[in-house]
Amino acid sequence: MSEFYKDQSLYLEKEKHIIVNTARSYLVMKRVIDIIGSFCGLVVLSILFVIVALLIKLEDPKGKIFFKQLRVGKDGKEFYMYKFRSMASDAEERLKELLTLNEVSGAMFKMKDDPRVTKVGKFIRKTSVDELPQLINVLKGEMSLVGPRPPLPREVAEYSNYDKQRLLVVPGCTGLWQVSGRSNVGFSEMVEMDLRYIKERSVLVDIRIILKTVLVLFGSKNAY
Repeated sequence: MSEFYKDQSLYLEKEKHIIVNTARSYLVMKRVIDIIGSFCGLVVLSILFVIVALLIKLEDPKGKIFFKQLRVGKDGKEFYMYKFRSMASDAEERLKELLTLNEVSGAMFKMKDDPRVTKVGKFIRKTSVDELPQLINVLKGEMSLVGPRPPLPREVAEYSNYDKQRLLVVPGCTGLWQVSGRSNVGFSEMVEMDLRYIKERSVLVDIRIILKTVLVLFGSKNAY
């Protein structure tokens, strides 16, 4: 029994509220798609990676190109998720003073006009280019192309047993809520969408979400 699920009531809720598809054929195929997709993505987008890296360095020569942040994955296992840095170097230190300005409900922080975001950061966030380094996490097996977004440890600390059900599967780069409103979707709605995905997930569902993600990736008005 995983240490993350010590509370017996969570097991009862898991059985009552969610059906986890553990068909070996699906899991194997999903991993194959993840490996091929992330590898091809890293190769094809390598030039874009270089361009974005140069822009980040030109705006802030002292800052790092990549930003890694501790996230919570399947069964509560923590890992470092990678992104292109879109905020000022002292963003984490300044977060406490901004928590009262949170624009979404629940255990999640979102702020449309976050003063910590750089000029280059606004563009790569708007287009979701800042998320592309997560293909490395997918290749490593820490994430999948499709699945619930991996939360921060401080967010999980506020989770109810019901909310923790979204951590029953490998987290993903994109999912139902990202193609269904993104930042306009509240925390409780996000949880419901994640649980719906976990119940209905299949290779076909994953492919549909990936295709929808490609369509809304650039120029999304709801990304911040």
